[in-house]
Amino acid sequence: MLYTYSVSIYQSDLEAFLSLLTKEDDVLLIQDGVLAVLEDNPLLKHCLQQQISVYALIDDVLARGLKHQVSHHIKLINYSDFVDLTVKHPQQIHWGA
Repeated sequence: MLYTYSVSIYQSDLEAFLSLLTKEDDVLLIQDGVLAVLEDNPLLKHCLQQQISVYALIDDVLARGLKHQVSHHIKLINYSDFVDLTVKHPQQIHWGA
């Protein structure tokens, strides 16, 4: 399943979100969710431990001035790559406000 995460990890029920994830899932950070691209945040730590791939939409990262602070564990993608992820995962859940 593809989970799109669009809110700050500090403004959502992160524990509930993390409890849904399995190793077969991918997480895509969009909008304010890209704040989780920073090293040592709980979302990224959990995904790394569970071997879950984490992607971030490059346009949202750039819009928030985070380009040089992105963890090397995050894969930055464009809209075309986003479409590829939606093809890979016919089932999707959006986590946001």
